[in-house]
Amino acid sequence: MIACQNSDNIISDHFAEVSEMVSIGSGAKREFKSYNLSRYACYLTVQNADSRKEVVALGQTYFAVKTRQQELIDNYETLNYEQKRLAIRNEMAEHNKSLAEAAEMAGISNPIDYAIFQNKGYQGLYGGLGAKEIHAKKGLKNSQKILDHMGSTELAANLFRATQTDDKLRRENIKGKEEANQTHYEVGKKVRQTIKDLGGTMPENLPVPEKSIKQIEKEHKKLPHKKEK
Repeated sequence: MIACQNSDNIISDHFAEVSEMVSIGSGAKREFKSYNLSRYACYLTVQNADSRKEVVALGQTYFAVKTRQQELIDNYETLNYEQKRLAIRNEMAEHNKSLAEAAEMAGISNPIDYAIFQNKGYQGLYGGLGAKEIHAKKGLKNSQKILDHMGSTELAANLFRATQTDDKLRRENIKGKEEANQTHYEVGKKVRQTIKDLGGTMPENLPVPEKSIKQIEKEHKKLPHKKEK
């Protein structure tokens, strides 16, 4: 709140005080002061909280990823829906390379093992559904890549899953296939829980966009580009 005030922002605009009734045993309840936080307040809170707590570390990484996304993608907020999909998909491709490297360092040594590793991440994020089940749920052909048929919200959830797993594998120096697979599953599961806590739609229930990423890429290549001086 002090940081908010010192940045010339009105505290009550970002930290809205509310009252909740909490149980104190034997059926009795008492009033408990709580707060509804704006996005800015959430950012200030996690940046000033104890990073040794996992929920805080996840929050700090989330905002770091969003900041990095803004740095890499000029005027991200001004992009239209298709442009955002394309930007996040390209970012996802880059982070998947880093994730593959981290997985290899952990002991995922061949394509089959890596496919199993990736499937574990999907299962955690999609409530037990693996790549095959996700294809069926969304009506996709086996030849169609799941990531190319996701909207921006679903892509962002998968980007968060990938970056968090990458970071955890490296930070904790995780070794062994089983440990790496379990890590990917648990991270996916926690991202899913976060979506649930925020009242969001589960990724398997998000609609499939009409256009695939490949179609959007083709259309963008056909657009005239201004010549640079």
